[in-house]
Amino acid sequence: MEKSKIGVWVTLAVFLVLASLNFVFPRLVVAALTLISGLFLVFIFPTFLKMPKETVSSVSIKESSIEDDEFKNIVLHLRDALILYDRNFKFIFFNPAAEELFRVPAASVLGREFKPQDAEELALRRLVQVIFPSLAPIVVSRSPAGVYPQIIDISFEDPTLELQVTTTPLRIGEGGPTAFMKIVRDRTSEVSLVKAKSEFVTLASHQLRGPVTDINWALETLAGETGLSETGKSILQSTKKASGQLIGIIEDLISVSKIEEGRFGYEFESKDIVDVLGRILSSVMAKALRAGVKVYFDRPKESLPQVLIDENKLTLAFYNFLENAIRYNIKNGEVIVKVEKVKDKPFLEIKIKDTGIGIPPDEIDKIFFKFFRARNALKFKTEGSGLGLYIAKNIIRAHGGQVQVESELNRGSTFHFTLPTDPNLVPKHEVAIEE
Repeated sequence: MEKSKIGVWVTLAVFLVLASLNFVFPRLVVAALTLISGLFLVFIFPTFLKMPKETVSSVSIKESSIEDDEFKNIVLHLRDALILYDRNFKFIFFNPAAEELFRVPAASVLGREFKPQDAEELALRRLVQVIFPSLAPIVVSRSPAGVYPQIIDISFEDPTLELQVTTTPLRIGEGGPTAFMKIVRDRTSEVSLVKAKSEFVTLASHQLRGPVTDINWALETLAGETGLSETGKSILQSTKKASGQLIGIIEDLISVSKIEEGRFGYEFESKDIVDVLGRILSSVMAKALRAGVKVYFDRPKESLPQVLIDENKLTLAFYNFLENAIRYNIKNGEVIVKVEKVKDKPFLEIKIKDTGIGIPPDEIDKIFFKFFRARNALKFKTEGSGLGLYIAKNIIRAHGGQVQVESELNRGSTFHFTLPTDPNLVPKHEVAIEE
């Protein structure tokens, strides 16, 4: 079989898999885009380059040099819009899904070189804003700058439209990109469902918070009464503890909903991280003392650059790390906190090392999952929502950092996370979470 036909069939298989998984595992689809681009580049894109201008259209593909009807059907019936254009922004392919999404016929855009000022044409505005994202009203990047494929979310209003746009450069021979491929996925229904779920959780949590707060206040009042029997006092203390835990879970659910919607509300300021950590550590000393755990701060010997952070949000994340390090520690155990520069990189690294129960090796990859609690943690402390580390991870990510953990069962764990010292590495916008 000829090389081009092999490429067609391989690419066909990849597209079939992506078509079936597209709405179930969107991250898997994104990971596969690089493979598609390479196959498209080596086997199929040269065909488009050889085609006369007048034949490159969503209709004339049927008369092109692509001989495999199955492949043509896949391209023509992709649910995602597929757009190819050269480095002069001249369109060379525009599939039927793109025609439907942008309500623009292929014949009117193929062979045309687009410029930013074309956004003034009302019929072409959204298409031009996708090609030149800086013109779009709301754009959130999901990829590091300069790393391909570039993935961005673009939001439009009136009418509402949520798009995820993946851009991959195509290279023929030596030199820079010869052309670019954009895959545009309409996520409007998906985003609406996520928002509806999040709004329900938020509403339910707010509705629960009021009555539980009243119950907690009543218990506080009863605790001040004299004449309670020892049994009554014991029951009251247990009920107060349970009420407090329930309030904590409700607050965590509200935080998770806001984080997943991308509206947690960060307010960044330049801060001295050593001062911030010192204040946070002071707030947990009483808790550590009650648990019989010593907490140490290994202060850096050199001055550190300031970081752009939301102190309240970062305090919540760091407190969650510290609370776990104290709660799942042994009697007379230790927690050591250290902050230092990352060598040759614009980041600081904060480490929280404990001498606690550790994490089972087969569960360490799940430790940041929502609602997950390791089996030894469940035995050690039955209470807990499994949301603290999930919240902490996403707060660190919103600051432009990453979180990792190392652990040895029954010997302790070390959580470490990074914070950028370059303000340009801090995300400019919140991103809705797709877990």
